[in-house]
Amino acid sequence: MKLNYSLISRRQFLNTLFGGSLLAFFSGTLFSLAKFAFPTLGKEPDFVVLDKKDFTDIPKNSAKAFAWGGVLGLYLKKEDGSVAALKGVCTHMECNVAYRPAEKKFYCACHKGWYDEAGKNIAGPPPKPLEFFEVTEKGEKLIIARKGAKVDLAKV
Repeated sequence: MKLNYSLISRRQFLNTLFGGSLLAFFSGTLFSLAKFAFPTLGKEPDFVVLDKKDFTDIPKNSAKAFAWGGVLGLYLKKEDGSVAALKGVCTHMECNVAYRPAEKKFYCACHKGWYDEAGKNIAGPPPKPLEFFEVTEKGEKLIIARKGAKVDLAKV
């Protein structure tokens, strides 16, 4: 059956198809660039539950990494045997920090930022201290939580 007229022309159809494909391409590219620029946006939990046996053999004056959502977390065993947990990300440009046992300080290699053992920024460009977490032990579990976060220990 032949139609005498059409609602859209062939040119309008092809322009719509081409424009739609360009829109899909650029929106996908923008989404990928945003995920690259802000990889941890919205991925940080209020608490994590870890296996205690993975952290019992840490020597004094050293740190071990753990996953804090999409970023690095550090579990620190101090010289006196006390423990602390912190977000292992520099407050300047969100680069990972490393613990230097000889100096008893945290170092950010991106822009030469230094933090003392308590997480206070002491040199370089970091604008504020590192974020420390609360550490709780329950049986064979190690619960690391953001300060002030509600953790129901009965459900863990």
